[in-house]
Amino acid sequence: MNNAIIETGGKQYLVAPKDKVTLEKLDAKEGDNVTFDKVLLITNDASVNIGKPYLANAKVVGKVLSQQRGKKLVVFKYRAKSRYRRKQGHRQAETVVEIESIS
Repeated sequence: MNNAIIETGGKQYLVAPKDKVTLEKLDAKEGDNVTFDKVLLITNDASVNIGKPYLANAKVVGKVLSQQRGKKLVVFKYRAKSRYRRKQGHRQAETVVEIESIS
């Protein structure tokens, strides 16, 4: 089974073919192919290849399924005994990608 660890949006993700991964927002439309070339590690059935820090000539190709926003987070600021309260919501923009191939 092929697995890879890719880096995108300042985070690292363990991916395999046919996985659906929710990533930080990418500049791509639905249906577009996306190539990740910051590959840190690739495993096959018999071998493990580790990059220093990235593997040369390695890439992971995925297809953008949707652009969406994550679940709502509540940001609440409060100071005791001073009547200070601020409530604000935030929804992070996300991209859902289906991994097609690891090479």
